[in-house]
Amino acid sequence: MTGVSLALCALGYLSGSIPFGLLVARLLRGVDVRGVGSGNIGATNVVRAAGRKAGLAVLVLDALKGTLPVVLSREVLPGDGVTACLVGLCAVLGHVFPVWLRLRGGKGVATAAGVLLVLAPLALLAGALAWVLTFAVFRMGSLASLLGACAALAVVWRGAVESEIAWLTTMLCVLILWRHAGNLKRLLKRAEHRF
Repeated sequence: MTGVSLALCALGYLSGSIPFGLLVARLLRGVDVRGVGSGNIGATNVVRAAGRKAGLAVLVLDALKGTLPVVLSREVLPGDGVTACLVGLCAVLGHVFPVWLRLRGGKGVATAAGVLLVLAPLALLAGALAWVLTFAVFRMGSLASLLGACAALAVVWRGAVESEIAWLTTMLCVLILWRHAGNLKRLLKRAEHRF
């Protein structure tokens, strides 16, 4: 890996680590989102803490944390798909493990979506449709996120994408499933929160 690739990965991590959920909730409502609901800094918990407009803003900003570093990577190193995937992975890891918050971040769904927007848009579309349909029926953001991630993964492995994108999507899906372990337990007990 070259110095430029490493620098892009570091930039991806730093981009991902910006805690927009925390910042937006504090700015709009003076609330520390970590003390509300699930304590997560992601868009779903920001809706609980600061309302739908704040949640939508965080959703967009968290997605851009994944999109922009990958776009930059493709501009700086065109044709280097491996570095673009690593930069995307680093952005999601930055969101999940932000150095500014003692490595206690969000669950990575929106930032992963931002990465897939650039690298695998059809997979993102499938994941987004699965998310919307699941949420419309069950009113559970966690279940929608889990099924959305699995739908994106299925499309990537059935489609004609580069192997590095397929493996990146697999890693992102595993990370999202792991970050939702508590939600999975509540889902199995039929005790998960609804909106």
